[in-house]
Amino acid sequence: MRSFPKTRLRRLRRSRMLREMLAEVSVARSDLIAPLFVREGKGVRNEIPPMPGQFQYSVDTALETVRRWADKGVPAVLLFGIADAKDAVGSGAWDGGAATQRLVGEIKRAMPETVIITDVCLCEYTDHGHCGVICQRGDGQVDVDNDATLELLARTAVSHAQAGADIVAPSAMMDGQVAAIRSGLDEAGFSGTGILSYAVKFASSLYGPFRDAAESSPKSGDRRTYQMDYRAAGQSVLEAELDVQEGADMIMVKPAAAYLDVIAEVRRRFDLPLAAYHVSGEYAMIKAASQAGWLEERQAAVEVTAAIKRAGADMIITYFAEQLTDWLDR
Repeated sequence: MRSFPKTRLRRLRRSRMLREMLAEVSVARSDLIAPLFVREGKGVRNEIPPMPGQFQYSVDTALETVRRWADKGVPAVLLFGIADAKDAVGSGAWDGGAATQRLVGEIKRAMPETVIITDVCLCEYTDHGHCGVICQRGDGQVDVDNDATLELLARTAVSHAQAGADIVAPSAMMDGQVAAIRSGLDEAGFSGTGILSYAVKFASSLYGPFRDAAESSPKSGDRRTYQMDYRAAGQSVLEAELDVQEGADMIMVKPAAAYLDVIAEVRRRFDLPLAAYHVSGEYAMIKAASQAGWLEERQAAVEVTAAIKRAGADMIITYFAEQLTDWLDR
């Protein structure tokens, strides 16, 4: 007499509805944050070649785009500014009349329910492309002066809050940046402005397309002296803990898809809301493979997004945000 298994897990997968009932992870529109690049000008909609479907916008076209996203259920945007004029200290970052600040005001007036998050960094505004004030170490290598940069990051965050940002997101990876920004916001009367800290941000090759989009590649050297080494993931818990102690309201892991283990560990250690950034290179790989016919774009994007959520992220920053609003219903 033949022996058959008594436990047959395939019974739980026999129909789509049964699989839906038993799903342990569900991605919702309310989990999504859409990145957006804004620059000076009018009527600008420059496609970003390594990121098909993504654009640099001027304030007017950006406002139209954010309105479309909001109508489709995307609850939040993360804004990155691109400066035409750059200098050694990135002074355009805290210019109240710059594109980012003007767009914040326009969104807040037109769509007050949309959550506006602004990236706080100097790399898009410095002529050298680094995330702060540069200096030279004793060995002659270019480095970033950590403490001289803190005041400038705080000034930038305050200018975003003055424009109407709900949340500021420091990404420069300077030690003490959250404390400096929290102090600056509170002293300026913006104690209600939240901080989403890029607490766990690795020096990654997967940022390449973003640097094209934001026009922020370093002119010399790299960012490995301040962004985390991907081989030293154990530092992620300490990085997050320090930012929490300094006053971060939410924390982030970046990149996401290649760092699911880090997301899971940070989730296990901290109760604060956790964001994960599905970065430009991760997006570009899916786009390129789908255009080559090697995989199905919708299935791949939904699967990877679900994996990020499964690892423990509450919020997912993704360039697929608008497409996901359609795909999640299918």
